[in-house]
Amino acid sequence: MFSLAVVEHSINPRNTTPLVDADATGQAGTPGEGPYMLISLTWDGERIIATSFSTYGCPVVRACGSFVSEWAKGKTMEQVSVLTASDLMLVMGGLPLGKEHCSELSVEALKDAVARIAMPVSVL
Repeated sequence: MFSLAVVEHSINPRNTTPLVDADATGQAGTPGEGPYMLISLTWDGERIIATSFSTYGCPVVRACGSFVSEWAKGKTMEQVSVLTASDLMLVMGGLPLGKEHCSELSVEALKDAVARIAMPVSVL
């Protein structure tokens, strides 16, 4: 059984248009080797101002990517850093048994993108 949030975000995913001016893109999973998630962000120095996601996988992973990309807008790095896959499953009204990895991919990709923003740029 799918929750209303999973159905809505699966049928009508948000933030699927690529961000051509993204400050960072995070990844979880490996493209071409099963389900994966890519989340791109733009950052104003304090908050996430825009997001996009792309994924390969089932409708549940698409719903998780959509929900996370929408939730992250306006958040600080600190706010994003506390999100867990369990939190995501809870606010989405639960995920079907065997689909827990969908929330993990989404949260990991978001945190990877934020980490890439926070990384200092080295000069050679």
